[in-house]
Amino acid sequence: MGHVEVGHLTYVLPDGRPLLNDVSFRIPDGIKAALVGPNGAGKTTLMRLVAGDLQPVEGSVASSGGLGVMRQFIGSVRDGSTVHDLLLSVAPPPVRAAAAKLEKAELAMMEREDEKTQLRYAQAITDYTDAGGYDIEVLWDTCTVAALGVPYDNVKYRDVATLSGGEQKRLVLEALLRGPDQTLLLDEPDNYLDVPGKEWLEGQLRETSKTVLLVSHDRQLLANAADRIVTVESGNIWIHGGNFTTYADARRARNERLEELRRRWDEEHAKLKALVNMLKNKARYNDGMAPAYHAAQTRLRRFEEAGPPEEAPSEQNIRMRLKGGRTGKRAVICEELELTGLMKPFSTEIWYGERVAVLGSNGSGKSHFLRLISGDDVRHTGVARLGARVVPGLFAQTHARPDLRGRSSVEIVMTEHARLKNEAMKILARYELAGLIADQRFETLSGGQQARLQILLLELSGATLLLLDEPTDNLDLASAEALQVGLDAFDGTVLAVTHDRWFAADFDRYLVFGADGTVYEAPEPVWDETRVVRPR
Repeated sequence: MGHVEVGHLTYVLPDGRPLLNDVSFRIPDGIKAALVGPNGAGKTTLMRLVAGDLQPVEGSVASSGGLGVMRQFIGSVRDGSTVHDLLLSVAPPPVRAAAAKLEKAELAMMEREDEKTQLRYAQAITDYTDAGGYDIEVLWDTCTVAALGVPYDNVKYRDVATLSGGEQKRLVLEALLRGPDQTLLLDEPDNYLDVPGKEWLEGQLRETSKTVLLVSHDRQLLANAADRIVTVESGNIWIHGGNFTTYADARRARNERLEELRRRWDEEHAKLKALVNMLKNKARYNDGMAPAYHAAQTRLRRFEEAGPPEEAPSEQNIRMRLKGGRTGKRAVICEELELTGLMKPFSTEIWYGERVAVLGSNGSGKSHFLRLISGDDVRHTGVARLGARVVPGLFAQTHARPDLRGRSSVEIVMTEHARLKNEAMKILARYELAGLIADQRFETLSGGQQARLQILLLELSGATLLLLDEPTDNLDLASAEALQVGLDAFDGTVLAVTHDRWFAADFDRYLVFGADGTVYEAPEPVWDETRVVRPR
């Protein structure tokens, strides 16, 4: 049994901006609720408030059944972290605390083996056992076999950085869905999962008896797995009790109703003010009108104190102007290219103006391929070269941009692209990154805001070849649609790794990185190789 309840919660950002205002909602036992809304509206912040990572200014948060949390960027436990560290990070608090004591005791035993140290070590082992540490390691063995195909003992000391984003997500999801916690908070659980992985997740969410609050921008996953939709907009919360397939109509009807209520309130407000002014003028010449004048004043004051109804949220207006430029006919040439240990040699040519989607399972080398084309040092044999006048621009999958950390959006645009501040702010406004957001450090932006900034930097870079590694993963619906419009108008070549079924539909060609290491082309998207006949 598990539930989540948020009561009259208010949260203000460290810079003083209000983000959430008197928010209340409840997710009952067994319900799968999706948290949606524009990038930067406060979805991840709300998840962190429920998880206890942040404290509200006012209000309360309660949950039951134990709380399992998948955070948005799960791979950044700490530099050099292992698979053991990653699994431990999503274990119940008593296990984490006992494991920390056991690790400390083990380190002490390496330095000295006196009786006192041995007793502490023995006690730490007992505490770890009592907390369920060894029991959960049996569970982790099931998880690593399911996610990685390897027993836990064989992989527990492996560096997390050697796992793909999808492998990290699948491993954490296995641990949480199989674990003891009955309430799960999943922030972007489908990011970096391939389509079979997303279909697996949809099935798991439908079948589990646990209570789940998740953040996702994958419309098909939401339609297949969510019982209700919790929307964060303009600092408020509203809940659609139906499936995502009816959500758009429900949101439209709600906004129309709010606009109508506001119109009626404005009309009534204007009438009351006109009445007060009329009675005020009459009371100047007729003392008998004074009571009516004072009564009208009281009525107007009470009306204004009650305040207007909730205002309908404004629609997003993101305008991406990806320009590009003419290049040689052949944009990318690969001849007997092999990424060491990831794929078998293959050859292909990508022509100017083409939109090529790179598909395949996690860990098959897709991201390494894009990095190689962008100019990064990736171990390979064979040839991978660019055509004449081709300028590559890379959108990084994990948003791992150490070159941007510690700097604000406006500072980045001004210094890297020689823009005056006013001009930089106008450019940022097109991506809805202006205002106070423009002064936030890159690492404090939401995942979607970081993604939009990366796309903006590609726009300003003059790139004629866009190398996009899962660009829609953190984008809300409006931003993803704006990206699609921007790519349609882009005068250049696009090479994109994606597991977004909607995004991939508009591409010209599909380069598939097979699970057996072969790379081949397909006329249609290939999400599950077991369902297609492989070309020879």
